Amino acid sequence: MAHDPHGPQLPVARGPVSAAVRGYLAGADTLPAAATVASASAYGDDLQLALYLCYELHYRGFAGVAPDREWDPGLLRVRAALEHRFLTALREDTPVHDSVGDALAELLVEPVEGSGVSHFLATEGELWQLREYAAQRSLYHLKEADPHAWVLPRLWGRAKAAMAAVEFDEWGGGRPDRVHAQLFADLMTDLGLDTTYGRYLDAACAELLATVNLMSLFGLHRSLRGALVGHFAAVEITSSPGSRRLAQAMRRADAGPAAVHFYDEHVEADAVHEQVVRRDVIGGLLDEEPHLAPDVTFGLDATGYLEDRLAARLLRAWRSGESSLRTPLTDQENAHIS
Repeated sequence: MAHDPHGPQLPVARGPVSAAVRGYLAGADTLPAAATVASASAYGDDLQLALYLCYELHYRGFAGVAPDREWDPGLLRVRAALEHRFLTALREDTPVHDSVGDALAELLVEPVEGSGVSHFLATEGELWQLREYAAQRSLYHLKEADPHAWVLPRLWGRAKAAMAAVEFDEWGGGRPDRVHAQLFADLMTDLGLDTTYGRYLDAACAELLATVNLMSLFGLHRSLRGALVGHFAAVEITSSPGSRRLAQAMRRADAGPAAVHFYDEHVEADAVHEQVVRRDVIGGLLDEEPHLAPDVTFGLDATGYLEDRLAARLLRAWRSGESSLRTPLTDQENAHIS
């Protein structure tokens, strides 16, 4: 995986809020006004990029941005306002099940005729669409499992032990070549994509940014630890069947052995993980803190809500023969499939 020790470059702003946050990170003195934040669309490009910029300071930061900006009081106030706007919209818009059990039951039963992104890519997706999908998803998969690690110091007992065990697998079980983020970088190499961390931030759509921001939102707030566990469960439960279809798509497109291997690995690993997460992570958490059940349910359902929004965006573009990216892949990258 290509690694810039100074972090990725700051992206191009997408509106007044992200422009002000970007400028502040680059050294300006002015942050966005409260009224500007309040008027931004909760799921729109401007707010989601601004929130992503704030969150990324807790991961690898950006080139030329002072590390101590991570805990800048003014920036944290702006982040809190952005989070409030996003979380309020999610609570209003997400259809929530009556219980954790009901939410899990729906995830565990796949529809007979699926219509999601993995179904589309498995049966009719073209190589250029697989490459776009990988470019979009790289914003999470190049730090796969990292956002969920925020919950570890907030758990104990059975839930903590089980969560740590699953995360250990995600990080390669002690082998750097098997870290899932590295496996995804290998997939990107097979697809002719740039593996530099954050390379495709400018290209990613707002719907994708929202899915990544959600796990950081849940992870950075102890009060939302139940929601993060719910998010993690949703990811692990849906990963194995979805990965089976994506492996099929990669084989059908002759994308390369590493591209196939990434999803084959998730078919096997996540089939085990989802049982551990349901039984021991969720079960252990709710044995200790039963009052968090509504938060776990919200985390499960909010994840599905944002993934459905992303799927609608991708499929709408692809079925029209259009790119799902905000900016197209470079000529050099496109040469890989010409």
